[in-house]
Amino acid sequence: MENFGQAQWYFAFLAIGTALSVSIAALSACIGQGKAAASAFESIARQPSASGDIRSNLIISLALIESIVIYALLVFFLLQGKLPTLETITGA
Repeated sequence: MENFGQAQWYFAFLAIGTALSVSIAALSACIGQGKAAASAFESIARQPSASGDIRSNLIISLALIESIVIYALLVFFLLQGKLPTLETITGA
């Protein structure tokens, strides 16, 4: 640990950050999609005549929520490409 320089700490935190960013984004999107679907089903149960409008709005909102996860995955791949290999970090 004594020879662990500033650049190595930077890459270590970058690796942890990239891993956590996608998992947090996916978890948040799952929670949001679950709440949106539950609300839509409750609304359809209360007023079945409006099920077509509710369903179309639900599909649009789920697509928008899912696009956030796709953007997070894109950022993950971009940051993953910035990480050096382990041999480069350790100098072996």
